Amino acid sequence: MASADVAPISEIGAPQGGTVPPGECVLGEDWSPATLVERKAVSPSTFIFTFALPDPTKSLGLSTCACILAKGGLEEPVIRPYTPISTQRLVGKFELMIKIYEQGAFSQFIAQLPIGGTVEFKHIPFNVKIQYPFRKQVGMLCGGTGVTPMLQALHAVLGTEGDETEKVAMVYGSRSSDDILAGPTLDAWAAESGGKFTCTHVLSHEPEGSAWPGARGFISRQLVETHLPAPGDDTHVFVCGPPAMYEALCGPRDQKEVTGLLAEMGYTAEQVFKF
Repeated sequence: MASADVAPISEIGAPQGGTVPPGECVLGEDWSPATLVERKAVSPSTFIFTFALPDPTKSLGLSTCACILAKGGLEEPVIRPYTPISTQRLVGKFELMIKIYEQGAFSQFIAQLPIGGTVEFKHIPFNVKIQYPFRKQVGMLCGGTGVTPMLQALHAVLGTEGDETEKVAMVYGSRSSDDILAGPTLDAWAAESGGKFTCTHVLSHEPEGSAWPGARGFISRQLVETHLPAPGDDTHVFVCGPPAMYEALCGPRDQKEVTGLLAEMGYTAEQVFKF
């Protein structure tokens, strides 16, 4: 991707409420094109892509939490799920945060998509997940771009007046300090939440001898025990990340049964949601 295509690193802004119920998304179950109108870098390999909606007077209308499907490719088209990081307050557009992988069939396609190019999207009922409002205690375990559904949920929790969630604790795994997505945003939201939201980072491939003061390695039992709410009727735990993370923490994304570390710690399928 040419450097001229990349805008300076930007922030997501303050949390914004304004949730809608399932069934109001302007993207239906048939594929429809949306035009790329802006691209901004948030890390050396991750960008926020802004797409225009067909009706400039309407917002996306996606419920919290839910994702949409995108289709495209340089050769054969592939389909990928993405959770927008924008909210209902953004009218006529929506934003996706996407990491570009060297061998990524879809990410290489969108990396080379010119401004004014189109991508096909749709939304299906299967991709409607746990809905806001949530339980009083919420834990979030995420890795890489798995932070995007957490941002969607945090917009609702921190941006909705009268929200009854008491505590949200995130443990966020990244490869290195340069790979933390939306780090300044998460830090600002935590600082301004009055203790309602905390974010703990853990880095798996941070260079030895760097100035990083936080945890290193992967999301562990110790980190979960220290930061997340305990299993209970008032607890939700959200998980999103690469396949290896699901395997280690809760079991495959497409299986409701909870296995792995969270099962060992007593969390159940009624408490754990895999995005």
